[in-house]
Amino acid sequence: MGLPLIAITMGDVNGIGPEILAKALARPEPWMVCRPVIVGDWRAFEAARAFAPECPPGGLVRDFSALAEADGVPIFDAGKPAPVRTPGVLSADAGRCAVEWVKTAVRWAIEQRVAALVTCPINKEGIHRAGYAYAGHTELIAEMTGSPDYRMCLFAGGMRLVHITSHMSMLDAIAAVRKDRIAKSIRTGHEALVRLGLPRKKIAVAALNPHAAEGGAFGAEEEMEIVPAIETCRSEGIDCSGPHPADTVFRRMRAGEFDLVVAMYHDQGHIPAKLVAMDEGVNVTLGIPIIRTSVDHGTAYDIAGTGDARADSLVAAIELAARFAAAKGRGAGQEV
Repeated sequence: MGLPLIAITMGDVNGIGPEILAKALARPEPWMVCRPVIVGDWRAFEAARAFAPECPPGGLVRDFSALAEADGVPIFDAGKPAPVRTPGVLSADAGRCAVEWVKTAVRWAIEQRVAALVTCPINKEGIHRAGYAYAGHTELIAEMTGSPDYRMCLFAGGMRLVHITSHMSMLDAIAAVRKDRIAKSIRTGHEALVRLGLPRKKIAVAALNPHAAEGGAFGAEEEMEIVPAIETCRSEGIDCSGPHPADTVFRRMRAGEFDLVVAMYHDQGHIPAKLVAMDEGVNVTLGIPIIRTSVDHGTAYDIAGTGDARADSLVAAIELAARFAAAKGRGAGQEV
């Protein structure tokens, strides 16, 4: 079996996407695990190569069937011309291109033309100025794949986390702490560990309230929602426990006691992960019928065009996508 073909979207051309793409593809690791094709702007990529001269030049491709004939790094022209790159500038045109490039790559993945999708960062305000209502990549991909019950998973520095919710207000996130959603998240995390082929699949479920509510002294969510979800999943044979106090459970996972933690809201999981592995984190969208990973950082307008951006997160996202693709190729099932 040959290396999987993986589509990598450029993201916002005025952010660090073009630079981290050039820097990532100047390294040997991505080429060892996949055949990359960039969906984005050839001019922006070539300009970014100034920061990564070891990166092969881009080869412009306008037809999918011609990918194999491209010299260097295939860069697919999706028919959405990008604006002239102005690093650090918020632009509706840049936001529009970023969304349309993602749509192209998602269609390829749905049609099984590519084995996986990796996304570089987009700017949410930029895509809103362009007239799109999506909160981000994940919501767009979920809509295109008909997957309303998706989950965000974060891999960073040996830590693995599944969030029961992603981008919503704290008020809405707390209201979403319900046993059915928690149980789905535990199952999703377990399936991800199975796909990775880990010998142990030990899952910890974080509490919502301080000190896991201390028997109801600080809230009822643990007793009414979290514990029933854990018991349901344990009855299905999943090795899960909790609710564990959130101020210590992530440290315990990092020490090797657990293989994955289910977090009750976005920042509960992201803060500890970014604290220990800011430049290495990878977002994985679970519960969708395609493989999608992403860098765990934004467009970084403040350093765009300076050459200071690091490509570690993108390299890790490509490697993880290739790992999931290999597992799927071995017949691990259809839904990631």
